[in-house]
Amino acid sequence: MAAQNGTFRVLLTVRVKPGMGADFEKVWAEGSAEVTAQPANLGHTLAHSAQEDDVYYVVSDWTDRDAFFTFESSPGHVRHREKLHPYRESGSLAMMQVLESGR
Repeated sequence: MAAQNGTFRVLLTVRVKPGMGADFEKVWAEGSAEVTAQPANLGHTLAHSAQEDDVYYVVSDWTDRDAFFTFESSPGHVRHREKLHPYRESGSLAMMQVLESGR
């Protein structure tokens, strides 16, 4: 996922309940196609922490902030978030504007 300058990036950090990582990954993957099908979505990845067993990171790049918020509040995405909720212990969301991007 090579971001362009000006890309709106979202970083979601999720702590899943102990022992529920594999199920979380499966349910996340089931909804991933809906995200990447959005014309304003530039890429979407799931990563597992190399330091903490129950921590995951979701990085999602968008053409702009408004497009992200339109998708974030869409009924389909709300339903997908509800499916993930039973696996989540906690989470945090960081939003940023890409200023510079290497390779």
